[in-house]
Amino acid sequence: MDGFLLCEKTIGISSNHLVQNVKKQLKLKKVGHLGTLDPMAEGLLILAINKATKFSSYFLEADKKYLAKINFAFSTNTDDALGEVLHKSKIIPKKKDIKLAIESLQGVSFQKPPYFSSLKFKGKRLYKYAREGILIEKPKRKIEIFSIKNIEITKGKCSFLVHCSKGTYIRSIARDLGESLGCHAHLSYLKRVSQGNFCLKNKTITQNLKDIIPIEEAFLNYKKIKLNVSDTKIFVNGGRVLNKNKTDGLYRVYDSKLNFRGLGKVIDNELKLKQLV
Repeated sequence: MDGFLLCEKTIGISSNHLVQNVKKQLKLKKVGHLGTLDPMAEGLLILAINKATKFSSYFLEADKKYLAKINFAFSTNTDDALGEVLHKSKIIPKKKDIKLAIESLQGVSFQKPPYFSSLKFKGKRLYKYAREGILIEKPKRKIEIFSIKNIEITKGKCSFLVHCSKGTYIRSIARDLGESLGCHAHLSYLKRVSQGNFCLKNKTITQNLKDIIPIEEAFLNYKKIKLNVSDTKIFVNGGRVLNKNKTDGLYRVYDSKLNFRGLGKVIDNELKLKQLV
């Protein structure tokens, strides 16, 4: 069985812990998650099963949506509620100022990753350095906030639904919001509600083999190309197939019997293999 399984991670367990549980429970050979959720976060965690793991990079590139809650009372060394308190706020920002600051986050910007993150430096995770008291500062990374909706603000707290690009740290958003408002802040709650084409409400969230989503269904947003027998042979062997009537971009590729063979990319009227099933 190959495909994707939509799971709902609960607060308090690691993403890897959930992977190992599912792997053992369903007696699977190869399982991997498609984007880490911190232990304090909950929500959608997509698991790739067997051959589907080869397509992981396409999910890691996908945009995501999160429900986030931020507390402006204090900052922590991890930028979330699990860390040690660093500074307490002397002032609590006004509601109108918080709303303006949140709305200003939309668009393209460069974000500084948290010291406690899974990014690597010299082959070692940053959070491992941080636990040893060594703070490694990584260069700011380009991100994009596509939208921020459902903004709710109470005294010293706020919540919103954010739609963002890959590589966006919501903990960093909390930290930066506090700094821009002249106070200190941390992320108090996080729930991933969607990733790419999948969200918590459009599929059954389960850990049952019968609910594994076939690989091709994960890429229905890509258009389809059907190849004849000779072109299929060229394609699966890594050759280029002439395809004059298709615009540049990624495609789902099928053989003459409509079997899904993988993903291909058209550039200048030529189709080339990107990932084979």
